Amino acid sequence: MGQITVEKNLEGIEGLCLITPAVHGDSRGYFMETYSQRDMAEAGLDITFVQDNQSMSTKGVLRGLHFQKQYPQTKLVRVIRGEVFDVAVDIRPGSKTFGKWHGEILSEENKKQFLVPRGFAHGFLVLSDVVEFCYKCDDFYHPNDEGGLAWNDLDIGIVWPKLQGAYPGSASAEGYSVDGIPLKLSDKDQKWQGIENMFGDH
Repeated sequence: MGQITVEKNLEGIEGLCLITPAVHGDSRGYFMETYSQRDMAEAGLDITFVQDNQSMSTKGVLRGLHFQKQYPQTKLVRVIRGEVFDVAVDIRPGSKTFGKWHGEILSEENKKQFLVPRGFAHGFLVLSDVVEFCYKCDDFYHPNDEGGLAWNDLDIGIVWPKLQGAYPGSASAEGYSVDGIPLKLSDKDQKWQGIENMFGDH
């Protein structure tokens, strides 16, 4: 399969994949292919990515849980500096694993990539002092199309590593911390509702 190994359907959630690239290192450093359409296709992942994004965040930042409402995206995410706990939640109507989540540690050391298909909410918590986070998308960004779920929704029950705090009854970051650093969320991410409110027909 070339330069990657792929673990499919993580924890029985169809479509979620963990991709580990082959890293070629010696005394000078290392080299790896960060993306190969051929290797992905050979692994049964025939996806056309059209946009690359990159963000920087500091320890205690939590981004998510986000999804696109009318223009869903498949995302291939990785970390090039630091470490995050990256999470995907199945929100596909009719899915056998609707509401189930899976998380992966992504870091500059392990160089793993997390494939999050369309129909998932996605987010991550920064565990290192600084993180640089990169991801490919198979559709372009569409303004005003973003939806979200409360990052601490009890019905989903994500276990965020290193996080301390008690559930306040909302998505507020108040009272939470990571290694003693206050949790940091955008104003918008503190207003999302839980999965039962947003998808009450499931």
